[in-house]
Amino acid sequence: MGTGMCRNLINAGYSVTIFSRTKEKSQSLIELGAAWADSPREVAAQSDIVFSIVGMPDDVRQIVLDPETGVLAGCKQGDIFVDMTTSEPALAIEIAAAAAELNVASIDAPVSGGDIGARSGELSIMVGGNRDAVSFILPCFEVMGKTIVHQGGPGAGQHTKMMNQILVAAGMVGVCESLLYASRAGLDLETALKSVSSGAAGSWALSNLGPRIVKNDFEPGFFVDHFVKDLGIAIAEADKAGLKLPGLALARELYLQVQADGDGRCGTQSLQRALAKMSGLSWPA
Repeated sequence: MGTGMCRNLINAGYSVTIFSRTKEKSQSLIELGAAWADSPREVAAQSDIVFSIVGMPDDVRQIVLDPETGVLAGCKQGDIFVDMTTSEPALAIEIAAAAAELNVASIDAPVSGGDIGARSGELSIMVGGNRDAVSFILPCFEVMGKTIVHQGGPGAGQHTKMMNQILVAAGMVGVCESLLYASRAGLDLETALKSVSSGAAGSWALSNLGPRIVKNDFEPGFFVDHFVKDLGIAIAEADKAGLKLPGLALARELYLQVQADGDGRCGTQSLQRALAKMSGLSWPA
C-alpha cells in the first residue's frame, strides 16, 4: 500500500525522500524521482513531514523510537510525523508524548481501502492527533485519500481503525460463507453476485473481493498475517474495556486457521479456502 500512496504524493508534485527495508521494492518510486535515504532517521533529517506505513507495532516502535536510526532521532523542531500503520492505540500515545518533548507533532492515521484505494488515492484515513498539525498536512492526506476524518487526540485514529477491522472481520465471514453456500447450491456465482451486491447485503468486500474469490484470486490486497495482528489488537483493546465481542473472537479464530493452512501471505479473501476445507471441500467447491 505504501508504494501506491507515495506514488500519488510524487505525482502531485511533492518532493519525496524514502526508506524501505528492501530497497528493490522502492525502485519504481526512485525512478519517479524519489530520493533514497539509508535509514528512517535520514528521511526525517531531509523532510518536514514524515509518513510511515509498516507491518507490525514492533516495526513502528523500531523505525520511530530507535535512538540511533529512528525517525524522531532525525526530526527537527516543528516537524510532523504521521504513522499510517494499523497499530496499537497505546503506542500512538507513547510516540506522541516522545515527539512532543522534541516539539514535533505526531499523528496516527491508519487507513482502509486496501491496495485498490492506495493506488487510486481513495483511502479512508482515520486521524488522531493535534488538530492544527492535522489541518496543516490535510493537502497530503487529500492526495492519498477520499475520506479524511479527524477523530480526536493521539490514539483516536487507531481506535477508529479497530472499529473498522471489527466490521471488516464480520463482513468477510459473511462474504465467504455466502459464496460457499451459493456454490454448493449450484448457483452461477457471477450472476448471484449481481443480485446481492446492490441490495441490503452490499458491501465493499462483496463488490471488490467477491469477484476475486469467484476467479480464485487470493493475491493480497491486505495480508492475512496483518489482519490477524489487527484483530489481536482489537481483542486486547476490548479486554481492556471489559467488553465481550464474540463475533470478533470467532473471526480471529477463523483467520488463525487461515494462517495455519499456510495462507498468511495471501489476501483476506483466502478465508474462502479455509471455510471450504472445514466442510470437507476445496475451492472452487
